[in-house]
Amino acid sequence: MTNQIIKLIQGKNGIELPFESGNWVLLKEEGYSPIQMLLASVAGCGAYVYQSILNKSNISYTFKTVSVKYTRNQEKQSKPIESIDMTFEVKVADEDQERARRALKLISKNCPVIQSLDSAISVSETIKFI
Repeated sequence: MTNQIIKLIQGKNGIELPFESGNWVLLKEEGYSPIQMLLASVAGCGAYVYQSILNKSNISYTFKTVSVKYTRNQEKQSKPIESIDMTFEVKVADEDQERARRALKLISKNCPVIQSLDSAISVSETIKFI
């Protein structure tokens, strides 16, 4: 097990994540909200894991985008995320598309960000071949 530290600071416009090329402001009006960053982390990790799976499966592909659709539970006071659906836009040869579709099932169990989410959050993956 490794311990790593990320330190956030109070900046002029809100809480910031220091970064060499410029701090990221964690405020929706100034940058990305914490919810948006969480969703981007899920999508980014999912995309890297999916690409790794495709590479290990010897499936040739061109990755275009991953988009995230999510719902929040409006009944709870904090309005937590209830579900996340990632859609991957990928170019894959016709003969490999079924294998690429089956590979989606391996993302959640191999993505450390998804594994770190509350188990009450439903995560699904779909693919759109381009």
